[in-house]
Amino acid sequence: MSKISIVVPTYNEKENVGNLVNQIDYALRGIDYEVIFVDDSTDETPDVIRKVMGENHNVRMEHRTTEKGLATAVLKGFTMAEGDYIAVMDADLQHPPAILRSMYAVLETGVDFCVPSRFIPGGSDGGLGPYRKLVSAVARYIGKILLPCLKKITDPTSGLFMFRRQVIDGADMRPIGWKILVEVLATGTIRTVVEIPYKFQARPAGESKLSSKVTMEYLKQIKDLMKRGKKQKGMKVIRWSYDKMKAAEKQYGI
Repeated sequence: MSKISIVVPTYNEKENVGNLVNQIDYALRGIDYEVIFVDDSTDETPDVIRKVMGENHNVRMEHRTTEKGLATAVLKGFTMAEGDYIAVMDADLQHPPAILRSMYAVLETGVDFCVPSRFIPGGSDGGLGPYRKLVSAVARYIGKILLPCLKKITDPTSGLFMFRRQVIDGADMRPIGWKILVEVLATGTIRTVVEIPYKFQARPAGESKLSSKVTMEYLKQIKDLMKRGKKQKGMKVIRWSYDKMKAAEKQYGI
């Protein structure tokens, strides 16, 4: 079976990383995986991750002290990844680890890219408060209006996705800020994207990192990708129902 590398950027998430790894381990039972934490924390998060590493040999960490930022952390994780498939998810458990198994099943069918979506039947963004829902909606529609490759993607600003590692071979990725999915979709080599439904969850511990700086960085990123990104005219976007997702898991014995 194919191996998954799960890249998790972390910044002061000591309350969540142990629970996250336990849930990933349960979700991916029977599947070869590794979890790569790229950590910029200023609290005890690196110590917690090291403890987890002692208990689970599938976990690795790169603790950075001279560089900061989610986007560069994810790119670092890409260079460290050994898997056939690469996934990205947040450390705060708002992305349910159980969805990784479904994403894996999607890629096993030969698809290049899987994007779980809150905005197709069966999905939900109920874990967000009203202000964050508004900010998220504005960001989505700005991206969809200005970047042709995002027009058919219902949840292009998500931090949860999985792709075949060949997608980023030779990709001109220069992300800033937080929206790494936008960068990969705009610069990767992608034929097919499948969207599957998922329910965004409330953060169990810690604080959101959303700020006005993040918003400005996103706008700069979109402006840059208007010149640098690919049009992706041949990219096909398919939406799967919950039932089709489960059928794929059963078909591939996942």
